[in-house]
Amino acid sequence: MTEKQKEPLVILTGPTAVGKTKLSIALAHAIGGEIISADSMQVYRRMDIGSAKVRPEEMEGVPHYLIDVLEPDEEFHVVRFQQLAKEALGKIRANGHIPIVAGGTGFYIQALLYDIDFTENEAQTEIRAELEELAAREGGERLHALLAKADPKAAEEIHAHNVKRVIRALEFYRLTGKRISEHNEEQKAKESPYNFAYFVLNDERGRLYERIDARVDQMMEEGLLQEVERLKEEGLRRGMVSMQGLGYKELLSFLDGECSLDEAVRILKRDTRHFAKRQLTWFRRERDVVWIDKQQYHYDEAAILESMLQVLREKGIIS
Repeated sequence: MTEKQKEPLVILTGPTAVGKTKLSIALAHAIGGEIISADSMQVYRRMDIGSAKVRPEEMEGVPHYLIDVLEPDEEFHVVRFQQLAKEALGKIRANGHIPIVAGGTGFYIQALLYDIDFTENEAQTEIRAELEELAAREGGERLHALLAKADPKAAEEIHAHNVKRVIRALEFYRLTGKRISEHNEEQKAKESPYNFAYFVLNDERGRLYERIDARVDQMMEEGLLQEVERLKEEGLRRGMVSMQGLGYKELLSFLDGECSLDEAVRILKRDTRHFAKRQLTWFRRERDVVWIDKQQYHYDEAAILESMLQVLREKGIIS
């Protein structure tokens, strides 16, 4: 199948706070697109401020998918993302429009783009239960040390705080005798079933970090603390997938009396900067990526958009 016979797919990603939301909506208007969120937090209802969720008035009439579809006590993982994203792709195509995947979760984007199979060990196993118990008893760092021995490459790619993925990698190794990093490399080598353009929006590091700090201050002004308090009152706990998100776990630490509010905000800014750095490391490893460095366009949004449209014309995604 030639590229032009494949279904089109446009990806717009980049580090947190770089300006993906506004650009994705401008792009959707320009090409007749609809947007699928590739964000692990915006999928949750009532988690609006901390996830920097796109507001209805910001959408400018562009349909968005995978936003506000789960309750905060539900699990969201890569397999669920693939299922929901593929359903959304079908609806967008039926509408005669072009799907735009926008968001910063590179792992989810990769899974959809190359149709990677993560279902081998979907069922709960005794090994997983044992690892979860070990994590609860001795902490995530202990599990991460075990992963570093079994699969150093996976340990390098998965942060110790992401206990769920650490457990999954260890479980995969113990179930199959194969490293999940090797399995993922094999899957990534697959040809994409889509005629795609993969854009990474980026900015100069100092400027990006300033935007991150300003965004955290804005979130606090908009009521992030009150949002986390309401979620806590609902019975949501730190161990839940949703409450592992940046902004939620730090403010839970404050509400649980573990640190001052100023310290929680300082940690949130620091961890968000670290997160942006890890996102960029991930995108640099991906293949067939078109980098859009904002400073090279002198921050001219019209010029950035026109450059993207030119790439889409060259790939035959638009005429």
